[in-house]
Amino acid sequence: MNSKTLDTKQHIISTGYQLVSKKGFTGVGLSELLKTAEVPKGSFYHYFDSKEQFGEALLQDYFEQYLQSVASLFNSAPGNYYQNLMRYWHYWVEHNSVSAQSNKCLVVKLAGEVSDLSESMRLVLLKGTNRVITQLSDYIKQGVEAKELHVSNCSVTAEYLYEFWIGASLIAKIRQDDASLNQALEVTEQILKGQNY
Repeated sequence: MNSKTLDTKQHIISTGYQLVSKKGFTGVGLSELLKTAEVPKGSFYHYFDSKEQFGEALLQDYFEQYLQSVASLFNSAPGNYYQNLMRYWHYWVEHNSVSAQSNKCLVVKLAGEVSDLSESMRLVLLKGTNRVITQLSDYIKQGVEAKELHVSNCSVTAEYLYEFWIGASLIAKIRQDDASLNQALEVTEQILKGQNY
């Protein structure tokens, strides 16, 4: 693909993210997406065979950008594993709070919606979340080896924390307040310090 083709495809995906992160996958019709992106229908089908394939590309792009953002947060204060992990969780709160208007987590938004509707999108979600958990686990392991973090099982801790935060984000959406996210911050601090919670 040439750069104009890649730019148009990325523009459709980026526009789709803005719409889907607010309305959900089934809440966004192709006509709304194309009108907002200012792209003709034929152009959409040049890049995607179906709305489902667009959804897969949207999620793949989301995870690539998300993993890069997390890596950047983890590298913001080299050698300070606890601080960088807490920076990540504060980033999560900032982008998933009830008042957040952009950069919402597509896993929180779409997991329940598309996992029963599209096997291919469910598999992209599965692969992407596994990559996030692995990234967390690897970073926690580095912190344990540096004697800055105090957890006994890095992979179990990473998986637990990620799942815990997904749940806290869903509860925040239901309650329309950030209490569950703030509680998640407190519990996460205790877990990473090896304290009981």
